[in-house]
Amino acid sequence: MTVTALLVGCGQDQRPGTFTFTSPGGQSRVFYDPPVTRGLVPPIAGEDVLRPGVDIGTASFPGQVVVLNIWGSWCGPCRAETPELEAAARATAPLGVQFLGIDVRDDRDAAADFLRDRGVSYPSIYDPPGRTLLALRGFPRNVVPSTIVLDREGRVAAVFLTAVLTADIEPTIRRIATEPRSPAGGGP
Repeated sequence: MTVTALLVGCGQDQRPGTFTFTSPGGQSRVFYDPPVTRGLVPPIAGEDVLRPGVDIGTASFPGQVVVLNIWGSWCGPCRAETPELEAAARATAPLGVQFLGIDVRDDRDAAADFLRDRGVSYPSIYDPPGRTLLALRGFPRNVVPSTIVLDREGRVAAVFLTAVLTADIEPTIRRIATEPRSPAGGGP
């Protein structure tokens, strides 16, 4: 059984407007609502798994909902969730949603084969040591797979610290994709 938490803030020790991960009571699914309480994440970027020498990152998708998925080709649950994420990515793309993988603790050839063999349509950052995750203050870098949904303004709206099914994540993504932008226009 999975428990969902509704948070009113993103942590009391953070600077205003920045994201610091907190998981009350060890929850595996955390939703940051209402939107005005969400913390902003600095741009996350790195070299593309399939295109060595080409950087890709959250700033490549301004104004879009960005779904970050932390994965590794060695990870059994990642193998199971990949077709689910691909289905959600295809279904929500018309809403201005972009998926972006972050491949950790992996070999580049194994990661590239994983993406090609499974027909993954979205890019992934190749980050064996998981350094890109340092932008997510307090985030547990050892939890693989995990999925983080950023709203159109680059703020963390939801975190899934477990493998997901399309039915788990697509409704959350759709809800976030249809939220009105803040009057200040924020965003990355």
